[in-house]
Amino acid sequence: METYRLLDPDGTLRDDPAAEHVDAELCRALYRDMVLARRLDSEAYNLQRQGELGLWLQCLGQEAAQVGSIRAIRDDDQVFPSYRDHAAAMCRGITAEALLAQWRGVRQSGWDPAEHHFGIYTLVLAAQLLHAVGYAMGVARDGTDEIVLTYFGDGSSSEGEANEAFNWAATVHAPVLFFCQNNQWAISTPTSAQFGAPLHRRAEGFGLAAQLVDGNDVLAVRAATQRAAEAVRRGEGPALIEATTYRMAGHSTSDDPTRYRSEAELDHWRTLDPIDRLRRLLEREQWTDEAFVADLDAEADALGTEVRRVCRALPDPDPAAMFAHVLPTGSPTVDHQREAYAAYSASFEED
Repeated sequence: METYRLLDPDGTLRDDPAAEHVDAELCRALYRDMVLARRLDSEAYNLQRQGELGLWLQCLGQEAAQVGSIRAIRDDDQVFPSYRDHAAAMCRGITAEALLAQWRGVRQSGWDPAEHHFGIYTLVLAAQLLHAVGYAMGVARDGTDEIVLTYFGDGSSSEGEANEAFNWAATVHAPVLFFCQNNQWAISTPTSAQFGAPLHRRAEGFGLAAQLVDGNDVLAVRAATQRAAEAVRRGEGPALIEATTYRMAGHSTSDDPTRYRSEAELDHWRTLDPIDRLRRLLEREQWTDEAFVADLDAEADALGTEVRRVCRALPDPDPAAMFAHVLPTGSPTVDHQREAYAAYSASFEED
């Protein structure tokens, strides 16, 4: 399948019907989303290196795939993310404090999924795809025109849960849109060693409408996601988008990508950076000026300060809180464990 693209790496807008809807306001808004997401991402990375976070998984290089897709659906459409979808989360109004809480280890999740229509991060690979299909089945029974969008990576597509989700969605006609950020690496395993056929081809085999899009082109991602979302909303069945992008950082802060990929490969993908690509269009069309750049720089700096402040201000949790969310209605076993832990903790208290 030919890769869908609207914006070439040099900032040239292609002759495409979707290009008629591209204007200065849209491009500035998408550019702002990506710049702020990258700033939060870099600040969180530095905080982890300083010992303030236990772990962090960067979305560096994948901002266009996330921003373009999340800005193409309705605010009341439910989203089931993976664990590095920080740009998408920010577009849904999730704060830096909420995003960092889980990675600092002070809360199981930092936000209310119902309030933001954005699920909590899922660290178990592909588990969120089954959650998304189940939720979409409920949406269909409710009789609304809401759809469900779920994010996952190319590595997750090799999991059994992913294939079960594709099959279930197709057989029950669930209103769900699967969005794969193919960032070329499943930790240290390249896509060439993961599967014998590309994901969008495999998706068609399950009965999903599939598209392949340049995931570093935020305008193409937005247009492709809009088309797919509208089709799903019309009742045409589930769909899948494979967005080709690149994970410019390691899999996580525990990973050393220099052990399995070359600097030449990284240099190539740096030339395709999604933020630089959109900036070139803004400059080419004279849709930006010194005031816009200065204001955005100031906003990014303020965000950086806020990220550092809220991270260090997150309070340590009460250890006894671990028993509060084991079961929704409690149980004698959990109650006994809570009481035993309280007695054990009290034995260390001073008079």
